[in-house]
Amino acid sequence: MKRTLLTSTLLIGLAAPALADKAAVLTTYSDIAEATFGDSLIKAKELQAAIETLISDPTDASLAAARAAWKAARVPYLQSEVFRFGNPAVDDWEGKVNAWPLDEGLIDYVDTSYGGPSDENEYAALNVIANPTFTLSGTEIDASAITPDLIANTLHEADEVEANVASGYHAIEFLLWGQDLNGTAHGAGNRPYTDYVQGDGCTNGNCDRRSSYLSAATELLISDLEHITEQWSDTGASRAALLSDTDAGIVAILTGMGSLSYGELAGERMKLGVLLNDPEEEQDCFSDNTHNSHYYDGLGIRNVYFGDYVRADGTTVSGESLSSLVAEVAPEVDTELRANLNQTMIELAQIKTAAEAGFSYDQMLEQGNDAGEELILSAVDSLLTQTRSIERAVTALGLDQIGFEGSDSLDNPNAVFQ
Repeated sequence: MKRTLLTSTLLIGLAAPALADKAAVLTTYSDIAEATFGDSLIKAKELQAAIETLISDPTDASLAAARAAWKAARVPYLQSEVFRFGNPAVDDWEGKVNAWPLDEGLIDYVDTSYGGPSDENEYAALNVIANPTFTLSGTEIDASAITPDLIANTLHEADEVEANVASGYHAIEFLLWGQDLNGTAHGAGNRPYTDYVQGDGCTNGNCDRRSSYLSAATELLISDLEHITEQWSDTGASRAALLSDTDAGIVAILTGMGSLSYGELAGERMKLGVLLNDPEEEQDCFSDNTHNSHYYDGLGIRNVYFGDYVRADGTTVSGESLSSLVAEVAPEVDTELRANLNQTMIELAQIKTAAEAGFSYDQMLEQGNDAGEELILSAVDSLLTQTRSIERAVTALGLDQIGFEGSDSLDNPNAVFQ
């Protein structure tokens, strides 16, 4: 979910160096975007196949396979997040597929500790799966058939409340794992496969409608990914917009890198959770996959600066890079930024390694857990250092100002507690 707390105006300087290979850099960037979104689409289709198996033959094994396919689908998608912020078409689209955190009670049953409707969200516990008809903003809604259209055009951000996330990866994640009720203790959600058993043996009711919702949400995800992949094809609108103005295109790359590094990843996704000691601030909170989310976000930033991306099939998309542009005018800045990007990956890898060894991200967020706080904040510090190097690259390329997304957790921490 995009939670913009600081947005500055983009100003392109008049004295930008006339570098001959800017167009080639933008072509590489577009090729990486197309490949990254294309891989996301391929993996989403694999997820769909696993979900179809779960629905037709629900077992512990088919549920585990669907969960594994969901995690695999996240790997390329997260590397695509660097294309946000500088590319309005991607930023506007992103909320359909990756919005978080969500009030999961909108979709399905929740634990009694979850609570009910609130002043902030009247529909926080609507439970569409259990209710084939309901009233939304004064209108009677027929939800007897759960379809991609119902999810996208009626439920998602219902009543203009951002927490009413009805579509995308995290809605699917919730339907596969259920709520994580472990707090800052180890453990993910533990939805039983019997939530998808039809007829006798169905647990928690409405297994047929739960299956329909999961199927429809996955179909919608694929449709959304097909759209964005086409945008970056040789004839796509996003590629054409980027290539139409080379200076503005370079600004778009740097804006995406800086905004994801600073306000979004270092701030909203990492520092905020440490300040609040709140596992609800985990991005992949139902599956305990947040360590991978952070790692692959960081890798996406590195991909676009180095000008290479390793596809899901092991092949590489590469070409003229932003690094080569910076090196041409300020080799010392390029060397510094490359080193800082690599150091960030080392820090994020340490979080990933610790989580995969059993020290889960929500445990790291526990108040008083010094080891967890150190792991997260070391990565935050590295992201901040990386951002300062990105700013130096902006200056080296003759770009006056680029506004990066901000976060109160970094810029005004006291406001977080108000």
